[in-house]
Amino acid sequence: MQARLDTALLRQLERVSFPTLGHFLEDGFASHEIRALAPNVKVVGRAVTLRLATPNAIAVNRALASLAPGDVLVIDACGDHAHAPVGAVTGTAALCAGARGIIVDGVVTDILELRAMGMPVFARGTSVLTTKRIDDGGSAVNAPVICGGVTVNPGDIVLADDNGVLFLAPEVAAGIIGQALASDQAEPAILARLQAGEPASAVLFQGDGHAPATGETP
Repeated sequence: MQARLDTALLRQLERVSFPTLGHFLEDGFASHEIRALAPNVKVVGRAVTLRLATPNAIAVNRALASLAPGDVLVIDACGDHAHAPVGAVTGTAALCAGARGIIVDGVVTDILELRAMGMPVFARGTSVLTTKRIDDGGSAVNAPVICGGVTVNPGDIVLADDNGVLFLAPEVAAGIIGQALASDQAEPAILARLQAGEPASAVLFQGDGHAPATGETP
């Protein structure tokens, strides 16, 4: 069983603007093709992973049975962008288990029902072709997976909103969260100066002609 994530770190991540983290990181960002299929959502949670080697609904059910409150189900469909492993029933099961969201490197179905129940779902798109009740081996729960080009390990932190999806090891998140929150805190003053008519050359650059470090108010 994976260790629970630090509560204080999770609270900090819930406060930060996810694009701000992009100022401090280069890795962990999933492909832009994996996007929010319902708007105005923000997901922070612990990854429970599923490598779905075939369109195997039994393996999906095993992953759902392993979810705990605060988890995010991350599904690697192994290149299958035709069969949908997630729909109304699986979404409801995840919601009732306390999951915060579902990320699928593939497609989902029953999108209207998923939106209505308020389950944040991120995927490449939708399909009416679904997985089947088979169990032919090859799939695995809580093993390393590839999602949107990123290696995701069980217990990694999942951050997702309308801008995209980011996967982080807890120690990486802990190492940058302070800088990111400081950057967010500085941003309103920068915006206010620009909106007040100050030239960008005065607001965005230091006296030596270089842009300020992220999070610094010039």
